[in-house]
Amino acid sequence: MKMYKPKKCIFILALSCMIYSCATQTESNPFLTEYQTKYDVPPFDKIKLKHYEPAFMEGIKEQNEKIGTIINNSEAPNFDNVIVALDNSSPILDRVSAIFFNLTDAETTDELTALSIKLAPVLSDHSDNILLNPKLFKKVQAVYAQEDSLKLTTEQKRLLEKTYKNFVRAGANLAAEEQKHLREINKKLSTLGIQFSNNVLNENNAFKLYIKNESDLVGLPDWFRKSAAEEAKADGHTGEWLFTLQNSSRIPFLQYSANRSLREKLYKAYINRGNHNDKNDNKKIITDIIKLRLEKAKLLGYDCYSNFVLDNTMAKNSATVMTFLDKLWKYALPKAQTEAAELQKIMDKESKGEKLEAWDWWYYTEKLRKEKYNLEEEEIKPYFKLENVREGAFAVAHKLYGITLTKLDGIPVYNPDVEVFEVKDSDGSQLGIIYLDYFPRPGKSGGAWMSNYREQQGKIRPLVCNVASFTKPIGNTPSLLTIDEVETLFHEFGHALHGLLSKCNYKGISGTNVARDFVELPSQINEHWATEPEVLKMYAKHYQTGEIIPDSLIEKIQKQKTFNQGFMTTELLAAAILDMSLHNLTSTNDLDIMTFEKKTMDNLELIPEIAPRYRVTYFNHIIGGYAAGYYSYLWANVLDNDAFEAFKEKGIFDKNTADLFRHNILERGDSDDPMTLYKKFRGTEPNIEAMLKNRGMK
Repeated sequence: MKMYKPKKCIFILALSCMIYSCATQTESNPFLTEYQTKYDVPPFDKIKLKHYEPAFMEGIKEQNEKIGTIINNSEAPNFDNVIVALDNSSPILDRVSAIFFNLTDAETTDELTALSIKLAPVLSDHSDNILLNPKLFKKVQAVYAQEDSLKLTTEQKRLLEKTYKNFVRAGANLAAEEQKHLREINKKLSTLGIQFSNNVLNENNAFKLYIKNESDLVGLPDWFRKSAAEEAKADGHTGEWLFTLQNSSRIPFLQYSANRSLREKLYKAYINRGNHNDKNDNKKIITDIIKLRLEKAKLLGYDCYSNFVLDNTMAKNSATVMTFLDKLWKYALPKAQTEAAELQKIMDKESKGEKLEAWDWWYYTEKLRKEKYNLEEEEIKPYFKLENVREGAFAVAHKLYGITLTKLDGIPVYNPDVEVFEVKDSDGSQLGIIYLDYFPRPGKSGGAWMSNYREQQGKIRPLVCNVASFTKPIGNTPSLLTIDEVETLFHEFGHALHGLLSKCNYKGISGTNVARDFVELPSQINEHWATEPEVLKMYAKHYQTGEIIPDSLIEKIQKQKTFNQGFMTTELLAAAILDMSLHNLTSTNDLDIMTFEKKTMDNLELIPEIAPRYRVTYFNHIIGGYAAGYYSYLWANVLDNDAFEAFKEKGIFDKNTADLFRHNILERGDSDDPMTLYKKFRGTEPNIEAMLKNRGMK
């Protein structure tokens, strides 16, 4: 699933007994000083495994000293000597954590995983030592109490309020014994999350479907067969074909394979990840996480974890979210049931006496697409060469915001697949650097995301990355994307624009550091341009002939935009409701996680042909920052559809509308209330009608 990955480390402080001197490594450890490179980019060619732990420890020491300076300052507490000083207190930790936590997702190894588990409780302690420091909190409180008399800008007020609330939400107002208990909970949660995600990665890598007989490849397109043959050869199985659980392998197999039993095998392997009662089993881990989260929420004065999380979002509380999701469910499920009936009719025509099952959905959806729209994905893939799609995303950003992206050679990267681009504004000034990492590999988590190697702050420009797992090139055939992959590329680039165009004065509120249910607006609105006819003609060119995609294909793409939306919305909603239901629990006594999942889906009357997009044992989103937050994709979908209507009303490249979006959304980070920012752009609050229409539900 397309996503933004939040920073995993903000305030970090370890116990003094765990700090050791790094003096002997100061000169050789690249994290301990500003990067000595062109454009101040990370020196990936010089960063070694041995550098991380000493850098974390030296960063902890440095931040301890800076916190001490804030506490011991004899001057009266004010915005600059407390709030800004705190925002700027962790330069070394900012550098090392940004690299370390991105690579544990994009390029992990057993050694990195082991180190992340070792460091997790240390970093948890560090965060708690800051946020539960009574002397520091007293300073923050003193500034917060003066808010009305300090003549702060809106942005400064936002940072002050956010900082104060971070302390309160971290337990600064709790009694000493309660704080001690909270520390233990945080420490346990820090390692459980890593173990959960690592088990999912292990499960992804462990499953390998080898096919030896060509007769079992019936239905698979030639490019996909070649790709599978290359994968098998690279894995030491020359003459065979290898299929995996990576999206770029799993989804085409389910779409095209005529071998029903193999579709079933692959599908069941995917939906049962983390549920095999073996070393990678996640049932106990996720159960423990849910229990600890509820315990934490109650300590902090909330009835359930979802209300704790949502207090810091646009939605504000669980009741608002559940009302929203229930309303959408009433539209989505009937549409999915209608789609299932259509697919069953196609199966009935084959006279095999088979009933539609979940592993049949993609396969018969492709048949139905051809029947209804005379369109097969294979027809349009040749027009979506990865490099052309990427240039299309760049061209859209140029037309909207005047920015340009230029490839940089000779920039250090952590993997040869990674490409680096410099981003400049229309006046020639640098906006930042973006790293693009688009192909799957064993050390990379599944899905796609955006994150940062450096946050924007004042004149400091950001370093951002987009990571995905798209179809690899095979031989002379380049990477050709599906429509979904095209939209994913545009989606993640939308997140990148949010980070790159940021113009905030303070790191804590810049770029994508916004409410969880607002962060998907810039990414999801950017998807809209991907399949607009005017935009398709800019970048969709046949990889062999250079022919621009014909109007006949564009028309078919437009007509099938709402196709299969019942399925897509229902599986997403089911996962969002599962997430909310888990975190709405007010008691976890006798919680059996799989029984709970089944009961939740039964209560929804979810049809058996559809599973939630993520089941509890591999629901990485709710481990990595979207706990009680997976609904945000749909919440933001209301915003992005309503926002794109503004562009359609004036023209999709209307300069005034683009300027309004840039200046009120993309540049502003979390410098004001999200709804205030949205209304400054749109002039009014969003309307759900555009979303329902675009999903074919009205």
